[in-house]
Amino acid sequence: MSNVTMSSSPSIEALLAQASTVDKPTRKRLLAHYLTVSHSYLIAHGNTCVPPSVVEQYNHGLQQLAAGRPLAYVIGQQGFWKHEFLVDQSTLIPRPDTEILVETVLQLTKNSLSKPKKILDLGTGSGCIAISLAAELAKSHITAVDISLQALQIAMQNANRVGVTNLDFLQGHWYQPIKTECQFDVIVSNPPYIDPQDSHLAALSDEPITALIADEQGLADLRHIIAQAPNYLKDAGILVLEHGYDQAQSVRQMLAIHGFIDINTVRDYGGNERVTYGQRSN
Repeated sequence: MSNVTMSSSPSIEALLAQASTVDKPTRKRLLAHYLTVSHSYLIAHGNTCVPPSVVEQYNHGLQQLAAGRPLAYVIGQQGFWKHEFLVDQSTLIPRPDTEILVETVLQLTKNSLSKPKKILDLGTGSGCIAISLAAELAKSHITAVDISLQALQIAMQNANRVGVTNLDFLQGHWYQPIKTECQFDVIVSNPPYIDPQDSHLAALSDEPITALIADEQGLADLRHIIAQAPNYLKDAGILVLEHGYDQAQSVRQMLAIHGFIDINTVRDYGGNERVTYGQRSN
């Protein structure tokens, strides 16, 4: 009986060959996820039959993808930096360009890696930035803040999955849960920065809108974070911010107005100005 069941099941190759509006690379990622195998396994074992339960999962996932739901939400995870992070619709989907934030912090602290750092991540979401930094800077301590309790629960699960313990999570609006001022060497944030009128928002309808948009042409949260940062940074502490591709000049101006020095902008993988940082003057 088991032979009949297996022979009636499609092979990996046949399942992936079925017509779909979803592109084949995405279908491969979906099937590999449900089979818990690598992409190379799919290629090397194309004739292997797929169990009916996995076929059912795959087809259901395919329907969601065809309806426009992002792959990360369908499979519940997204790769970022060196790890896979759990995500759901309470968190943004981590983007490759946000890895520039992690790279920039590591670059700015590389000459003092032996010294423990205190780092604050504002609006942590899935925790991908805070957890990646905690894994890279094992001697340092990261405090991660988010207003969403559901997002923080996902972030704590991710910390457990990655196996980092040198961080803690606080619920609140930006600096609100931070009780002691002037204590951080680095503040990092990927805040909401999309203008509510931006036409690109329609393509992001599955993601939490409050984590995407900000008033004042997308600059309101960036302005708040910059204005308050000197109160929470140690002397010569660094503020590192992700922003929109066309907001770098505004962010540099705001940093300068609030007394930051050595202000610089880093471009993302697409060549857009994406991350700007400055140092608190003594």
